Amino acid sequence: MLGGQLVCVAVLKTLTEIRTTEYHLGLLKAKLAKYRAQLLEPSKSSAAKGEGFDVMKSGDARVALIGFPSVGKSTFLSLMTSTASEAASYEFTTLTCIPGVIEYKGANIQLLDLPGIIEGAAQGKGRGRQVIAVARTADVVIMMLDATKGEVQRALLEKELESVGIRLNKNKPNIYFKPKKGGGISFNSTVTLTQCSEKLVQLILHEYKIFNAEVLFREDCSPDEFIDVIVGNRVYMPCLYVYNKIDQISMEEVDRLARRPHSVVISCGMKLNLDYLLEKLWEYLALTCIYTKKRGQRPDFTDAIILRKGASVEHVCHRIHRSLASQFKYALVWGTSTKYSPQRVGLTHMMEHEDVIQIVKK
Repeated sequence: MLGGQLVCVAVLKTLTEIRTTEYHLGLLKAKLAKYRAQLLEPSKSSAAKGEGFDVMKSGDARVALIGFPSVGKSTFLSLMTSTASEAASYEFTTLTCIPGVIEYKGANIQLLDLPGIIEGAAQGKGRGRQVIAVARTADVVIMMLDATKGEVQRALLEKELESVGIRLNKNKPNIYFKPKKGGGISFNSTVTLTQCSEKLVQLILHEYKIFNAEVLFREDCSPDEFIDVIVGNRVYMPCLYVYNKIDQISMEEVDRLARRPHSVVISCGMKLNLDYLLEKLWEYLALTCIYTKKRGQRPDFTDAIILRKGASVEHVCHRIHRSLASQFKYALVWGTSTKYSPQRVGLTHMMEHEDVIQIVKK
């Protein structure tokens, strides 16, 4: 009997130590995130010099092409667009941001060839801050990797982007957070939490000098994800990992890389698998082509309206003309979004890829 009691005491002590360690780790992560953000803030003197670069957003979507020097980004840009980007076997051939346009399925996709990132880019090495700042404005990131160098490049690039608040292939944490002027901290959760507790949440908030707030966890999130919600400047975007130079590795290695999540294998030198990469890019951009039709005429398939997946008839109206929605009576739609063609629909009807729409005004 005494032995059983001793075991129970030992287990309770161990659990208490684990919880204490978790609290300390959560606090340390909060402190690190806060200090890292302060370190990465560009100084006023460097901002005044105008050392950055940016390209005006154009087209229906923007794709940032990032990677280490000499992985084939410039060659890829030249192959996919009509833009000629200098390509050579030595490093740092590209020294500024070079834009190009991919014409695919009626859409104009802006592709940005960014200078090669080096380790320490988040701290400003090799114009890293400017490269990452442009990457944050993209709809999708293409991370170009050298297939002959294994997984080293991918891990380093993910670390650089993670440190400046770019979250690749992740959803925004489902946490409701609202600072208040008074009333203390109100904490609730709709699920069982295994990584955070009310005490840990309060300690993290206190670290950020927040003493009054509403917090509601709608999913089981980690302390890191909660810190992301507090900071509020994180960017969540899809990323395609593109392994170039597959003609220089074995078929077994090609197969292994191709089976990895969010990965595509290509060879710019031999122009292998580029069509499949375009298909995947279209899927990750989640774009939809909508065709318009005038009464008594055939649909105009030469000029598509490009919208995000999940767009409604109202979005189509706003794209055609900002006053069209106020004059809207009904629309006739042909396509996969309807039960029969044509179907008479209202402003809230959700459009699908390659639907045809005819708008009738009041």
